[in-house]
Amino acid sequence: MANFFSPEGKLYQFMTRLYDILKLNFLWILCSLPIITVGVSTIAAFTITLRMVENTEGNIAIPFFKAFKQNLKQGIPMTFITILGAWAVYLNFEVFRVAESAFFLITAIISGYIVTFSLIYAFPLLARYENTVVKTLVNSFRISMRYFFRSVFVAFIFALGVVLMSWSATTMLVGLLIGPASIFLAMSGPAMSVFRKIEAVNSKNAESIENTEETEQD
Repeated sequence: MANFFSPEGKLYQFMTRLYDILKLNFLWILCSLPIITVGVSTIAAFTITLRMVENTEGNIAIPFFKAFKQNLKQGIPMTFITILGAWAVYLNFEVFRVAESAFFLITAIISGYIVTFSLIYAFPLLARYENTVVKTLVNSFRISMRYFFRSVFVAFIFALGVVLMSWSATTMLVGLLIGPASIFLAMSGPAMSVFRKIEAVNSKNAESIENTEETEQD
């Protein structure tokens, strides 16, 4: 029983992680208040949760604000892209609801498909790699197609988290305290798994090219 309450015990580790999530969630909400910085805050939050997955997060606040500052240029456009994408999907489904045409239903589904998979990895990608917003969106869609079922699972995690947060007044209160950060952390696990696989393939390909060049020189 003593081990259960020790720093190496499960309870201590759980409470430590919960405290970290509370802090991260507070920082995310605080830095998202101007609204246009929601994208920046989300990238910064993923910077922390991706490290949490690998137990390398350390301090929360300092790297969060550092990532926030570094990603202002990419994060603000991502805010507007995400809002416009969600609005476009919503409008397509509203048109279908009014028109009741199969054409508009298909259009709504396709638009939802493109927007979802273009965004599902975009914020984690910007948190882990340096790239332009356009290339990040393209890479997110390509990764989603390459790892389709895993990507569907990541999208399901996000959707489930949003539904649970809005289920009742109680879940909304819990969601306010830990909701967004918990969703980001849950999404970071499968996202990091995909990133590691891609990095391993790229590293192997780079080594193969290097070995080929050395052979040709010999």
